Amino acid sequence: MEPLPVDAFLGAIAAELHGTANLVLEAPPGAGKTTRVPPALLRELRGEVLVLEPRRLAARLAARRVAEEMGERPGGTVGYQVRFEQVGGAGTRLRFLTEGVLTRRMLSDPQLKGVSAVVLDEFHERHLEGDLALALLRRLQRTARPELRLVVMSATLDGARVAEFLGGCPVLRSEGRLYPLEVEHTPHSAEALETLAAGAVERLLRAVGEGDVLVFLPGAAEIRRAQRALEGLGGRRGLEVLPLYGDLPADEQDRAVLPGPARKVILSTNVAESSITIPGVRAVVDAGLARVAADSPWSGLPRLVVQRVSRASCVQRAGRAGRTGPGRVVRLFSQEDFLRRPEAETPEILRRELAQLFLHLHAAGLRDPHELEWLDTPPEPALAAAEELLHRLGALDKAGVVTALGRRAASLPLHPRLAALALNGGAAGCTAAAELSAAQPAQARQVEQQLRRLVPGAARRPLAEAYLRAFPDRVARRRKGLELLLSNGASAVLASNEGLEQAEFLVALDIEDRPDKGLPIVRQAAQIEPELLLEAFPERIRERNTLDWNRAAERVESLSALLYDELVIEESRSHTPPPAETAELLARKAMEAGLQRFADPEAVEALLGRAKFAGLAAADPESVLRGLCEGLRSFAELERLARDGGLEAALLEALGPEARRRLEQLAPARIQLPSGRWATVHYPPDRPPWVASRLQDFFGMSETPRVGAGRTPLVAHLLAPNRRPVQMTQDLAGFWQRLYPQVRKELSRRYPRHAWPENPHDACKD
Repeated sequence: MEPLPVDAFLGAIAAELHGTANLVLEAPPGAGKTTRVPPALLRELRGEVLVLEPRRLAARLAARRVAEEMGERPGGTVGYQVRFEQVGGAGTRLRFLTEGVLTRRMLSDPQLKGVSAVVLDEFHERHLEGDLALALLRRLQRTARPELRLVVMSATLDGARVAEFLGGCPVLRSEGRLYPLEVEHTPHSAEALETLAAGAVERLLRAVGEGDVLVFLPGAAEIRRAQRALEGLGGRRGLEVLPLYGDLPADEQDRAVLPGPARKVILSTNVAESSITIPGVRAVVDAGLARVAADSPWSGLPRLVVQRVSRASCVQRAGRAGRTGPGRVVRLFSQEDFLRRPEAETPEILRRELAQLFLHLHAAGLRDPHELEWLDTPPEPALAAAEELLHRLGALDKAGVVTALGRRAASLPLHPRLAALALNGGAAGCTAAAELSAAQPAQARQVEQQLRRLVPGAARRPLAEAYLRAFPDRVARRRKGLELLLSNGASAVLASNEGLEQAEFLVALDIEDRPDKGLPIVRQAAQIEPELLLEAFPERIRERNTLDWNRAAERVESLSALLYDELVIEESRSHTPPPAETAELLARKAMEAGLQRFADPEAVEALLGRAKFAGLAAADPESVLRGLCEGLRSFAELERLARDGGLEAALLEALGPEARRRLEQLAPARIQLPSGRWATVHYPPDRPPWVASRLQDFFGMSETPRVGAGRTPLVAHLLAPNRRPVQMTQDLAGFWQRLYPQVRKELSRRYPRHAWPENPHDACKD
């Protein structure tokens, strides 16, 4: 068996675990921690050893490698258990598991009977279920199983922090076995990622005469594009260009990672970043990107974000080229970019939706997540959202106690939504849940077969209802075209109308928030009838009666709506709204339209000017208009009232009788001139009041007319017969004496048919 650097530490590891229950091991890529430490524990302990791997690929490969080094086949002493696949038997003592498998095992076997040690490998990836497993194991160790050994291993980990969490346990550090690496950074380029990757692969194939090339890309879509870009090169050089990502069937994953007859270019997501060595890789191309699952904080909708990986991940990826010999690495980003990246990734527990974690806690008898010690405490808003979703799925009852459906959902290897779909929909629900959970058809068939074994019995509910009960918070109603209104009040867009042309109400089954590209996109949906909402969730239905402004008819109407959450599922209009709030809305709309439509603006302004001059506090026209609207519901009714001088009369009425008397005394609206004519008195806000009429109308008036109980002389606008001003004066007596003789001469020449007496005091003519 080939010696590895960690071999020198196996004795120290065994010695430490004889004196303490916990241990942290820091070992770089290639040190051999995954394949050498678990068998060493097996030799020291009597019970079973479980090894948690963050990925199915790593669990399968590690089990095979360890079994091979022990001279066995997987399924004997060494086995593995991942989703869809379990290899092992009664004699299996060393099991490699994915983290979720351990969580579900602890639900059925809370004390892990017969297990002596649990190893958490590659813990730096900080998957959600890894953090949950560590918290549950630590609780078990501090209560019923103090003798249980816990070993946390990683290549890039803050070991001191984890050691402190585990009670101040020892930290061992092993040197790795990494051959020299030549790392090349690439200047920024506008070329497509697949073009850059293909160019880097071609350069590396020329520079490195042997070995495979491992290319790290963000996701399956980028891998497919890179495969097409490398078709020509692969054909010319006789290469196998193979994909590698988590949703590939196991046999296709094996084809990528196991030795083969031809030189390979392996196009991988970050599944190949850590854990077991992939033999034969001598060169790495790193796009420096990963498609990371997150959840929208405002909507709770899932999203996949392509983002730059941390420096620790870049180092892990580069190390793949130096496991079996000197290697070369091409990073498709600059060195400055590398140095600006964060040191490590953000743990999933701080950025993911937590419904599955919350359900597992309840199934384990922990109603309060704070009963556990966490390496990083789950955020309170995420916990509250998870609890709310579980209530809506029927996994928790009103008292917050896990229901029978919730317990069954926790035992399934699915998110609680999809578990609810399978449990509510029977055989059809299992098929639908499998299709939604698996990216590949072959995988979906595996999931379906597994679910049908785990969910026996015929369907109790139609599939449409099962969809609704699995996604009760994602009901949508079509607005127009492909635009949807979601039950949380937000908008979304349907990716395709195919099969949903007649659907008005939908359940969004596959939806992704896209804050950088616009509205969330619904990739898959199912049609439902609105009556189903009333039948399935009567407690979520509420009635809302509101007033609505009918713009076309210009009237207030009563709008009655039946809502599911914030989504209107049925509404009706009435032309006879309740009177209490109608006047308020009608008045507001009237003010928006403008007072001039419902009153004579000059008359209103004149009245307000008179009141101000008289020192009286006039009512606000808007408040008076609001009073006029009592008992009315349309502009037409208000306009009829306006034609009768409604607003001006109401303003006067609002003054009260005593104020109206003072108004007439101090600020009369009109005065009678000697000619018998009545002239309007104007009360402008910033000037003295004034009156205007023909000069002849003032004949016989020796003094300037006054207002304000005789204290304020009016400015008299003396007009010629053509109604143009001849003179403006507050001293009428002085005008007659000094200016009238000359004015008389000019006017008599221009208007000889009018009488222009020499003594205006004795004349009073039209």
